[in-house]
Amino acid sequence: MILQANNQLTLQEFLNLPPGEGDITYELVDGQAIPKMSPKFFHAKLTHAFLNLIEQWCEGRGIVCPEWAVALTRRGKDWVPTPDILYISNERLPANWNEDEACPVPPDLVIEIISPGQTFGQMIAKAKDYLDAQVLRVWVVDSKARSITVFYPDAPPKTFMGDELLTDSLFEGWEFTVEQLFQKAKIPLST
Repeated sequence: MILQANNQLTLQEFLNLPPGEGDITYELVDGQAIPKMSPKFFHAKLTHAFLNLIEQWCEGRGIVCPEWAVALTRRGKDWVPTPDILYISNERLPANWNEDEACPVPPDLVIEIISPGQTFGQMIAKAKDYLDAQVLRVWVVDSKARSITVFYPDAPPKTFMGDELLTDSLFEGWEFTVEQLFQKAKIPLST
């Protein structure tokens, strides 16, 4: 179901909407409030495992949050996606910022976990939109393929699988393998 008014919603109108029923989260896309796919068990376990991995690394460097809306621009229009996880450095958002609102600046990293009903192709398009909006890195996690594809603003995407070490100069000192992530999340080999 799409929540829409007779006219397209402005950014402020969207941000002023009452919370959705139950656990529904909406994203602002092309002036429409679009419900975000409801996560399933493996998705939730991967989110939790990622949060544990990132929190250890980002202490004193920035913050990591699950399901935090971020105010961006997409194709010249206001866009408010709600990434599964985002990391934002203290350089982009000062450590003393403390407002109860959507993230006001593009994060350093957005992590999107493919949910049932979503395709890798849809996530590629969304990753491009994030990069165009000045997000520095986008990671798309595919639990069926047990992979993480990293999207860069200035290089082709790279897919990491198995015991290949995922490192990035943007996140100096943070490294892990995709298999370590899936083991930490206790996702069985055949999902």
